[in-house]
Amino acid sequence: MADFTPLYRFATYPAAALKAQSGANAGDPIGLGAAAIAGDTYRLTRNAKPVRLHICESPDLGQCVANGSQVGQPGDAISIADCHSLMGPSGETVEILVLRRINRHDEATLYLLPLSDIRPQTEYELIGSSAALAPERFADIVSVSFFAGTQITLASGAQVPVEKLQIGDMVLTLDHGPRPIRWIGHQTRRATGAAAPIRITAGTLHAARDLLLSPEHRLFVWQRHDTLGTGRAEVLVKAALLVNGSSVMRDEGGHIDSYQLLFDGREVIFAEGIAVESLLVTSERNDQLPDGINLEDIAAERRAVAMLEVDARTLGDSTDAALRLTRASRGQDD
Repeated sequence: MADFTPLYRFATYPAAALKAQSGANAGDPIGLGAAAIAGDTYRLTRNAKPVRLHICESPDLGQCVANGSQVGQPGDAISIADCHSLMGPSGETVEILVLRRINRHDEATLYLLPLSDIRPQTEYELIGSSAALAPERFADIVSVSFFAGTQITLASGAQVPVEKLQIGDMVLTLDHGPRPIRWIGHQTRRATGAAAPIRITAGTLHAARDLLLSPEHRLFVWQRHDTLGTGRAEVLVKAALLVNGSSVMRDEGGHIDSYQLLFDGREVIFAEGIAVESLLVTSERNDQLPDGINLEDIAAERRAVAMLEVDARTLGDSTDAALRLTRASRGQDD
């Protein structure tokens, strides 16, 4: 039986919600490739509302619609079809990924995943498109990355900046003790929109120093008190769900160096003293990885702990979620 446990949850728009206001395609929704013409201006329709698209990675089907999605049916194929760059009224650049969903009847529907805020009733000029760039940009926003300067705990107890780590270094893991690093990925990218890291300030969730994590990065929290009412002590929480504008915030601006750490299996390691997952391997990164890594086993391990992940509804009000989890991990009542 196919497993459609969601790995990613995104707020998307139907492609029909972004229509050309002027130019060759005036009146039409934004399209793909040559159908989208540079110089045309686009605007979200007045009643455009985001819809939740849940995506999983199936060993047999690849990327597809996952359980709980507001659109499509579990198992519908998903492809990262295009990346549009638009310029806003103040000269800011907004990138939008176009995702193609194909249902069991081979009917295709397009959805838009903005990589930074796109404002309703605001005109944006299309300045370029790149289907080749689209999978890379998707990998950027879903990758589980550590950022330069982050202190990683080695098996010896030493704290080493992630950029100083080498393949073969023994890292302390939560479940399996010392484990060697098998692969290290490195990218430099813009810290904007959906790719901007999340800053967890020192003291929050027991961080020794400020910690930067990818939005999709899952933190491991042990609740001494079941504050969230999950019926279990162990929970996994994505960093993006903890943003409250004070102790946890998006850290936008400039460029960032990001690093991915791969072990023989899924691991929980320690960054600035916080227990976090090591790496989410996406299909876009597969060809960069060394031989001998069983990606299906790693993916299966991650799906196996999916029941530990809490969503926004379970987490509750994000303004105090980080504080509640910090107190729960100390065994303190709310």
